[in-house]
Amino acid sequence: MAIEAGRSEPRFAPVILAGGSGTRFWPRSRRAKAKQVLALDGERTMIQQTVGRLLPLADPAEFLVITNELLRAAIAEQLPEIPGTRILSEPVARNTAPACGLAAFLVAKTDPDAVIGVFPSDHVVSDTKRFAEVVRAGAALAATGDRIVVLGVPPTRPETGYGYIERGAVVDASTVPYRGIEVRRVRRFTEKPNCELAKAFVAEGSYAWNSGIFLWKARTLMEALREHCPAMAPLLEKIAEAYGTPEFERVFAEVYPQCESISIDYAVLEPRSVKGEVGAEIYCLPADFGWNDLGCWSALHEHVAGDCGPEELSKKNIFDKTDQPCIDIDSKGNYVYAPGKTVALVGVSDLVVVETGDALLITTRERSQDVGKVVAELKQAGREDLV
Repeated sequence: MAIEAGRSEPRFAPVILAGGSGTRFWPRSRRAKAKQVLALDGERTMIQQTVGRLLPLADPAEFLVITNELLRAAIAEQLPEIPGTRILSEPVARNTAPACGLAAFLVAKTDPDAVIGVFPSDHVVSDTKRFAEVVRAGAALAATGDRIVVLGVPPTRPETGYGYIERGAVVDASTVPYRGIEVRRVRRFTEKPNCELAKAFVAEGSYAWNSGIFLWKARTLMEALREHCPAMAPLLEKIAEAYGTPEFERVFAEVYPQCESISIDYAVLEPRSVKGEVGAEIYCLPADFGWNDLGCWSALHEHVAGDCGPEELSKKNIFDKTDQPCIDIDSKGNYVYAPGKTVALVGVSDLVVVETGDALLITTRERSQDVGKVVAELKQAGREDLV
């Protein structure tokens, strides 16, 4: 990325959101070993991959990882390059707005004009060079004013599991500090539409999937929270004031649960976008770097299958990390995870079969988004040993 003459790259602080439990990847993903600390598509875990592609962009001491107490030790072990004081355990889950907001108030203690990048811990990216280019461009744009930058994924299908960004006019390249990456205004955000609406969005051509990656100055996010979440902002400010003191853990535990549980999309992005294309300083850059959020078993089937079209994918059986000879007879489109087992598929299609030491999942690729309901059933039945 070329920065405009006389401008240096802004201070950049990546914030990794790693507090989820990954219920749709049950039975491999559990509360104490959620999908972000699992190696689902290679030797490195999801969070190791996330941090690895961001390390060229920021010093390890600038990172903030926000997780929970069950995962903190595993994450600290997997990320030795990140200082332990930069890995925070939420006392309770409160969705993404309090986590992002706390990061803003913490970063602002030393530099309110530093740019924060919010990154979920469970994405995969195939083109890390392009990823770095787009993130640098987004950070440069966010640094130039009261601007919020989102990364939008070019949609390949009418997916109902993602939020959508309606993109507006292309921004004049002379007004933004980068070259060669298209920037558009954001008109509005739509959360997880039904199938018919998703089809209309993809056909219309101006919509992108919401990647969940956002960039803004610490000051910008703080002021947005003060405007749209006036009860939450002073709570987060109080926690940030205690950071680095002996009182931090106590204050964090007492105050954070008082925050509203709300996503950053609902708390800030949607209220800001209602101002429309003219007044809402929200911009979208293309996440054209081979993005996948690996949200469920069918997404992992697609990812492991590699670069193939829908027709080829529908025929492909994936025996993932299964180190014994496997057999498929008149079977297609299945995903199997059963390490150490010989698996035989006979006359079946589009199944997901996942075996661990204490559980067996059998579903269809089409219903793999519903696997989280199994975890809810287990909790209701008191089977804490399985969640």
